[in-house]
Amino acid sequence: MPVDADLAEHVARWVELFNARDLAGLAELYEADSVVVTRPGYLVTGEDQSAALAHLVGMGVPMKSVLRQAYTANDIALLVIDWSMEGTGPDGREVGLSGTATDVVRRSADGRWRYVIDNPSGVVT
Repeated sequence: MPVDADLAEHVARWVELFNARDLAGLAELYEADSVVVTRPGYLVTGEDQSAALAHLVGMGVPMKSVLRQAYTANDIALLVIDWSMEGTGPDGREVGLSGTATDVVRRSADGRWRYVIDNPSGVVT
C-alpha cells in the first residue's frame, strides 16, 4: 500500500528536527493538548511532554525512521512508524533503542499534520 507523501514528509520533518535538537520546531508538530506515551500506560502532556522530548533529544543519538503504514479518515491519520536510535551518547554510553510507533495525527486548518498521540512504543506492553 503506498504511503501518503504528506504524511511521509511529516515524519521525515519530525526526524530532521529531532536530529537537529530543535525542541521548539518539534513542539510545532504537536497539537496543544496532545499526549506522548513515554512508556506503555504512561501519558504526558504540557511541560512533562516537553521534558520527555528534551530527554530523548538529550541522548545525543540520531534517530532514523520509516513510515511503514498510514491510514487516513478525513483529517485524521494513524501512522505505523519503525524507528531506531543507535550511537554513542554525550556521556560515552552506547544507546540502542528501536520500536514501532503507533501515532495519531490530525491535519490542522493550515494544512499541516500535527501529533495528537505520539506513542513510540506502539503495542508493546
